Amino acid sequence: MKYQTRAFIAATGTALFLSATTLAYADGAGHGGVQGGQAAQSAVSTSSPATVSTKSGPLGTILVNSKGHTLYLFQSDKTNKSTCNGDCAKAWPPLKASGTPTAGSGVNSKLLSTTTRSDGSKQVTYNGHPLYTFKEDTKAGQTNGQGLNAFGAKWYVVGPDGKQITKTPSASPSQNSGY
Repeated sequence: MKYQTRAFIAATGTALFLSATTLAYADGAGHGGVQGGQAAQSAVSTSSPATVSTKSGPLGTILVNSKGHTLYLFQSDKTNKSTCNGDCAKAWPPLKASGTPTAGSGVNSKLLSTTTRSDGSKQVTYNGHPLYTFKEDTKAGQTNGQGLNAFGAKWYVVGPDGKQITKTPSASPSQNSGY
């Protein structure tokens, strides 16, 4: 009988310890609990629709995001389907949106839409091309990704007609600091 009582007390103590541990980690103090997880999830998802506008520069009039960063298409993508994931998406971040994207100045709203990525997020498309920024474009207007062959295909800026612009800037990449 003593053995059964000790086993019961040990089991009850373990259950209480696990419950207390779970509650301590669910306090939202950055321990990965429920509240902390919700905060991390909120930081990943956008709360407003993406805006696509145009900007004129050395390559002509091109599409840019709400911060003025150049938008690119990836020749490997099929119509409305992104093939850039993992390391590719780290180098070429997809333009994501929650809700319907907004057409800014010079953009044809009929060409603007979204597609669902393999991770379930929504990516903005223009004329059927999923849109991306480039991590090496650190300032608005830079076009350092223009014509690069990376992750199996070339990357080009997109014009307001929804077609790729294959022209290359006459300035060297280090001089290509913006519009």
